[in-house]
Amino acid sequence: MDTTGIIIAIVALIIGLAIGFLIAKSIIEKGKASKIIADAKKEADSLLKDAEIKGEKLYNDKTYKAKEKFIELKSKHEKEIMQREKKMNDAEKRTRDKESKASSELSKNKKLNQSLEDKLKDVESKRASVYKRLDEVEKLHESQVKQLEVISGMSGEDAKKQLVESLKDKAKTEAMSIIQTTIEEAKMTAQQEARKVIINTIQRIGTEEAVENCVSVFNLESDDVKGRIIGREGRNIRAIEAATGVEIIVDDTPDAIILSCFDAVRREVARLSLHKLVTDGRIHPARIEEVVRKTRKQIDQEIVEVGKRTVIDLGIHGLHPELVKMVGRMKYRSSYGQNLLQHSREVAKLCGTMASELGLNPKLAKRAGLLHDIGKVPETEDETPHAILGMKLAEKNGEKPEVCNAIGAHHDEIEMTSLLSPIVQVCDAISGARPGARRQVLDSYIQRLKDLEDIAFGFPGVEKAYAIQAGRELRVMVESEKINDEKAAQLSFEISQKIQTDMTYPGQVKVTVIRETRAVNIAK
Repeated sequence: MDTTGIIIAIVALIIGLAIGFLIAKSIIEKGKASKIIADAKKEADSLLKDAEIKGEKLYNDKTYKAKEKFIELKSKHEKEIMQREKKMNDAEKRTRDKESKASSELSKNKKLNQSLEDKLKDVESKRASVYKRLDEVEKLHESQVKQLEVISGMSGEDAKKQLVESLKDKAKTEAMSIIQTTIEEAKMTAQQEARKVIINTIQRIGTEEAVENCVSVFNLESDDVKGRIIGREGRNIRAIEAATGVEIIVDDTPDAIILSCFDAVRREVARLSLHKLVTDGRIHPARIEEVVRKTRKQIDQEIVEVGKRTVIDLGIHGLHPELVKMVGRMKYRSSYGQNLLQHSREVAKLCGTMASELGLNPKLAKRAGLLHDIGKVPETEDETPHAILGMKLAEKNGEKPEVCNAIGAHHDEIEMTSLLSPIVQVCDAISGARPGARRQVLDSYIQRLKDLEDIAFGFPGVEKAYAIQAGRELRVMVESEKINDEKAAQLSFEISQKIQTDMTYPGQVKVTVIRETRAVNIAK
């Protein structure tokens, strides 16, 4: 019987007895004790019977559940045992299969080892016979070499050197022929398109060639004005020079004075100031300072206007105001005698045309071409190369990376990372290399021509060498007895490679080797 049912029965019995006792006590006190006791006993008996029935029922239920649980656990345990037995059987089967496979592999390996040993024995026997034959061949070769040395009267080493030298010359000549053929074929295919693009680009651009000096001539109506410009004891001319930073040269040149300064902006300020002073007629130190101050502001405004007109003419939009001002300052700056603004405009147009020919963005190319030399017009002097300085200024003012790289790489200071960079470099060279576009220092020009001729004289067999066409062609005369036709072509190639590696020059240098054969007789 369940413990809970028993406890309930006992508690109910106790409660019933307590109730009966109380009731009996009450009845006794009132005279009805016997009847109450009898009722209490009946009620207690009925409660005991109910408790026994409930307890029996609970006991039977718990027993049935326990049996079901036992049966369920037993079946589960039997399944697990069956699964384990199955796994063990599978493992045993796999082991037996592996053992059988391993035994078959071992038997195969034994057969292969036996076959290999047989083959090795065969190879060793053949090897011994080959070595034996090699010894015989070596002895036979030595006897033949000795016989050849006796017949030719020359040792084997001398003959070998002579053969190597002849083969070397032949191989070198053939290699030069192959190189020349390959170069010519490459030129026929690659240079045709390159020349077409460059020639079309150059033909579409027509700009005037401007040469700037470090002096400007200011024309006067008469020589009497010179005295007024000089002033009493030279105070006027000293005031002009102090205010403008320009040297004013008054000499015997009729109706003209000379303004000398390396800075074209200062020179222009002085020229316009003098024009205003002479036109107005009032020339004294206070008036000079006032006019110069106003003229300088006027020039600053004109610089901005020039920059704006330039970018509008080229179709360039969104340029930073600081860069626009730098573009305007280019008008008053020259590079090797070439006006920087005209040069930059020309480079921009060339870049735009060439980019269009190559299927690139012409607007971005124009932008890079116009800005490629802005590093030459900073307001403060800097030792940084102008290409690097221009790249930094462009980056500072929000230009695209392609434009900045083209500015910085157009003189090979940095590595090129976009297709715009070589276009800007080529167009800069085209604009600067045109005859008359730039002036070079005479000494460096003459030295370059001498270096070209000296390179040619460094090769054996060269009789004369002339640098002609302003250093664009090197004409070499060779001795016909020492240099044949094949060596002449080789010499031309070697000289061009030497010039390419040892010298710096604009454009290209053509190397022409001339070999003449002359027969001279004298009639007496």
